[in-house]
Amino acid sequence: MGISDLKGKETVIQDTPFGYTMSVIGGKWKMAILYLLSAKPSIRFNEMQRQLRAVTYKVLSAQLKELEADGLVKRVEYPQIPPKVEYSLTPKGQTLLPVLEQLCEWGAQNR
Repeated sequence: MGISDLKGKETVIQDTPFGYTMSVIGGKWKMAILYLLSAKPSIRFNEMQRQLRAVTYKVLSAQLKELEADGLVKRVEYPQIPPKVEYSLTPKGQTLLPVLEQLCEWGAQNR
């Protein structure tokens, strides 16, 4: 179901595929997190926080947990001291890469 299927119909956004997509990727930092993970096969929490700069520890942690719960991000914890945790995209998360690429192209054209 796309935009053309909804033309002229009254609908509740949350009940559409668009609504589901926004519930998964909506949030101030989720798209930026996915963008970073698309550029590297895996990334550690502190490195991600350094690259995002303005995000707090609490918010980044919450956004990553939501992305993990939605099956877009994989979290791997290594049993060592100090603890090491890496994040990467799951196959489901990788299906968003063409969408991210289109957003990047749009940004380049309309900047």
